[in-house]
Amino acid sequence: MVLWIFSYLLGSISAAILVCRLFGFADPRSEGSHNPGATNVLRVGNTFAAALTLVGDVAKGVVPVIIARRLGMPESMAALCGFCAFLGHLYPVYFDFRGGKGVATAMGVLAILHWPSMLVVGAIWLLVFFSTRFSSLASIAAFFLAPLIMLITHPELFHPILVLSLMLLFRHRHNILLLIKGQEQGFRLPPKD
Repeated sequence: MVLWIFSYLLGSISAAILVCRLFGFADPRSEGSHNPGATNVLRVGNTFAAALTLVGDVAKGVVPVIIARRLGMPESMAALCGFCAFLGHLYPVYFDFRGGKGVATAMGVLAILHWPSMLVVGAIWLLVFFSTRFSSLASIAAFFLAPLIMLITHPELFHPILVLSLMLLFRHRHNILLLIKGQEQGFRLPPKD
C-alpha cells in the first residue's frame, strides 16, 4: 500500500510543467495541444526541454516497478505500482489533477515489465507517427494493440496492460473525435533553437 501511494505521488510530478517553468516557456496545458507531455513541450518550447520531459515521464513508469522488484514483489504487484505511477501522471495531485495522456509513462512501465513488448509497441508508434504526423493517432494505435501484443508475448501481464491501455485510450477520447472530424492538430517542428 505504501509503495502504491509513493508510485502515485511520483507519477504526479509533471515533468512537462516543471521543465517549462524552469525554461520560462508557457504552461503546456494552455498552449499547443494543451497536453503536458513531451510532444507538446516540443511545440511550445524546444528540443532539449522536450527531451528532458520525455526522460522524466518515462522514468516515472520505470522507477516504481524496479523498486517493487527489488522488494521481492510478484510481477503483478510490480505492474500495479507502475500503473499507480501512470495514474498519477493522468491525475496529478500537485497540479489540480490536470495531467497528461500518459504515453511516455506507460512506455516506461511497459519497458521495465517486458522490454520486447515495449519495442513492438514503440515501433508501431513510430510507424504511425512518421506516416501521419499525428502523435495522438500513433499513441492510440500503439496502445490499442499493446494488450494483444502482451497477450502473445507475456500473457501473465495482459490484464494490467489492458487496464492501462483502456485508460490511455479514454484519455485520448477528444483526440479520437478530432481525428474522425479531420480537425486534429498535426505535429510540426518548431523553429530551430
